[in-house]
Amino acid sequence: MDDDTLHRRIDELVAEEHRLERSHIGTALSPEEKDRLDRLGIQLDRYWDLLRQRDARRRAGQDPDGAQERDAGTVEGYRQ
Repeated sequence: MDDDTLHRRIDELVAEEHRLERSHIGTALSPEEKDRLDRLGIQLDRYWDLLRQRDARRRAGQDPDGAQERDAGTVEGYRQ
């Protein structure tokens, strides 16, 4: 996945996340909606991680296409 595609997917996921949150201002999310919101956040973290990997590889003179999307457990386990 190239940088432009990643940015587009991130934009789409953020827009969905915002729509979901805004549609429930003042009301609780259903369990399914909470689950979807959690999954959106995890996928966003994975895509941001992939973009960072691609950038790091580019700066190191390596092929950014060698970056690979990491599993959710790895990405979610990073310390902030």
